[in-house]
Amino acid sequence: MALEITDNNVDEIMAKGLPVVIDFGAEWCGPCKVVSPIIDELASEYQDQVIIGKCDVDENTELAARYNIRNIPTILFIENGNVVDKLVSAVPKDKIEAKIKALL
Repeated sequence: MALEITDNNVDEIMAKGLPVVIDFGAEWCGPCKVVSPIIDELASEYQDQVIIGKCDVDENTELAARYNIRNIPTILFIENGNVVDKLVSAVPKDKIEAKIKALL
């Protein structure tokens, strides 16, 4: 299960030193509902190597603004606090997984 990443816990999560993948979405977003179970699967598969979480943009406006999120779903791939890659829109598991493997 993916971690819930919020305005309040993001800095603590980033400080752990692992690569971070954040899926930005919203409850009302249809494509986000397609991506959400994929993110949960990948969070289980890579749990000791990468922190994988979800951020609800409606509830965490500061975090969405920090990363300039304009479309959802947007998945950010972060290494050492810097965004190194991103995917926008609903994409298949293999594309997301390839980006995760590139972080490792």
